[in-house]
Order: sequence, then structure tokens, then C-alpha cells
Amino acid sequence: MIQPHGVILAGGLATRMGGGDKGRLGVGGRSLFARVIDRLEPQVDRIALNANGDATRFADLGLPVLPDSVDGFVGPLAGVLAGLEWAAETGAPHIVTAAADTPFFPADLVPRLLLAAGPEGVALAATRDEDGKLWHQPTFGLWPTALRHDLRAALEGGLRKVLHWTDRHGAGMAEFPVTGLDPFFNINTPDDLATAEAAL
Repeated sequence: MIQPHGVILAGGLATRMGGGDKGRLGVGGRSLFARVIDRLEPQVDRIALNANGDATRFADLGLPVLPDSVDGFVGPLAGVLAGLEWAAETGAPHIVTAAADTPFFPADLVPRLLLAAGPEGVALAATRDEDGKLWHQPTFGLWPTALRHDLRAALEGGLRKVLHWTDRHGAGMAEFPVTGLDPFFNINTPDDLATAEAAL
């Protein structure tokens, strides 16, 4: 099977961190971008970065930079769409997305998502909290390039919530165990950054 392409989602505004590129924040002496790239790269065929604004500020990463092709910062699905359109140009059947602010995601993310794919090839990661409640991780998913036109139409029609779209397409679910810190712990605030430092 052809390995999916990887897309790091970094198109948000990072308002709770005071703006800027969260991926540049350091954890344990390395940037979040570096940690996410290192974790994703062995699992995919190639990687691109979904980000908006001046792409040259990411030149040091050596990755293609994919801006949202839907205006207005409409959320992670816009980054998914940008990734799908990029991957379709290379003939890749799928992409896997990972958030730029989530440095501890599983090293077996991609194979587990591939195994969990629903009938249309969509899958999302999930975890359970200590009370047994299921939490979907909508920025960590497997997305088939064949659905890119459907996704664009949905976004242009006003859809914003990831689960609303994935439910339409019978998304499978890859549930990952939580031992200590949730593997999909993401950094939104200075306190989160301190938690990540402590986890290392």
C-alpha cells in the first residue's frame, strides 16, 4: 500500500499564546515543529506544513508550505483541504494530519489510522479519559484525496466542525491508550507549555 502523505496543521491564530507560530515554541530545548516532524516523518511518504501568511518564515524547515485555500481562518478542515489538494497532485491516495502543537502523539499513529479506516477511507484518532469518556482528536486523522471536492463544497457551504463532516463519511476510529499524559495533549497556553516540559 502507498504510504500517505503527512500534513502538519499550523494554520491557526494561536490567540491563547499571544499569537505567532506555536510550532516555534521550545520544549526540552527543541521546537514543537522539530518534535512533530521527527515523530511523523518515519510514518509517511513525505510531509508538508499547512500555514498561512508569509511562507518564507518556514524556509528553515525544508517543507512545502500549504496555505488555506478557503478564506477566513475557518478551522482545521481548511488545512485538511489544502493537504488533500497538494497530495492529489502527486497521486497520493491519502493524507494523515497532525497538529503542530501536539508533540507527544503516538509513534504508531499512521498504521493504526489505516487499520481503522471507514468504508470511505476516513479515520480519526481518539482517547478515553479516566471516566471512560471518549474524546475524538479531530486534528489527527486519515483523509482520502478522493473526498477533496466534497470537503471543499462542504466548507463553501458553511460547514466548520470536523466531526460533522467525518460523520457524513462513516469515519472509523483508532482509539489510543492513555498512560499518564494523554498522547494528544496539545499546547494552547503557557501553563500547557510548562506541563509539556514537566512531562519530558
